[in-house]
Amino acid sequence: MNRSTVYYKPIEVAQVDIILMNVIREIWSCIPQYGYRRITRELRAMGYKVNRKRVYRLMQIMGIQAIYPKPKTSMPNKEHDVYPYLLGDLCINRVNQVWCVDITYLKVGNGFMYLVALIDVYSRYIVGWELSNTLEADFCIEMLNCALKKAKPEIVNSDQGCQFTSDDWIKVLKANKIDISMDGKGRCLDNIYIERFWRSLKYEDFYLNDYQTVSELRSGIKSYIEFYNHRRWHQSLDYKTPSQVYFENGIPVDLWTSPSDQPEPFGTCGQTMDEMLISSLISTLSPTA
Repeated sequence: MNRSTVYYKPIEVAQVDIILMNVIREIWSCIPQYGYRRITRELRAMGYKVNRKRVYRLMQIMGIQAIYPKPKTSMPNKEHDVYPYLLGDLCINRVNQVWCVDITYLKVGNGFMYLVALIDVYSRYIVGWELSNTLEADFCIEMLNCALKKAKPEIVNSDQGCQFTSDDWIKVLKANKIDISMDGKGRCLDNIYIERFWRSLKYEDFYLNDYQTVSELRSGIKSYIEFYNHRRWHQSLDYKTPSQVYFENGIPVDLWTSPSDQPEPFGTCGQTMDEMLISSLISTLSPTA
């Protein structure tokens, strides 16, 4: 037997792919007009040995592609119904009118976790979130059911990911008489509010901390969301906090904690992402073949 075979430890393909998916999403969030060819070039310039087919496959899994007009950009999954995008000409002028939902990937220790969150578009208030170590739809549905115990939106907007086109997810929405809206495939601007929240979470907390366990990650996310909801001033909200806007015309609903338990403000509240910040982030990830 070859000695190299004895000592070789196979790399978990899923983890390798998730590292690349995180990097791809960061590039695409900054330059959404880039398709898989240009993102492949960007990755190679950063030292990643990847081909276009692999990048294309991962971008399909994430449901993202370059943002520019072109024919037949979306090929829906024939096994599930895809619903129209309802927010195009909609005037969003009240809380619980529209919630947006999305999933992002977070590295913790030597593994990865998936974070799903619901945001109220009008107030930017995070009405629900949950962590999971798999991409099954169950943790998304659990979060949705928990959030619906506190409030009910008129519309829930999502991408066309399998979690949000699953029969179980759709059944919960229909049972609560909630209108279903779905982004055009690959169009991040259709769900821009939750994308902006991901950016804030990652650059104001996640990238500043080296979470090594799931419990540390969960605690950190909980603290940041409490800060984001109750203490983070938003320029787009006339420098009010999301909770001030969300509860302005109603009785506050205690989703996670009471105001006296809120953490002290931390991190910077800027919304910009410059090339130096991206380069600093990417340099912390070892190039993967």
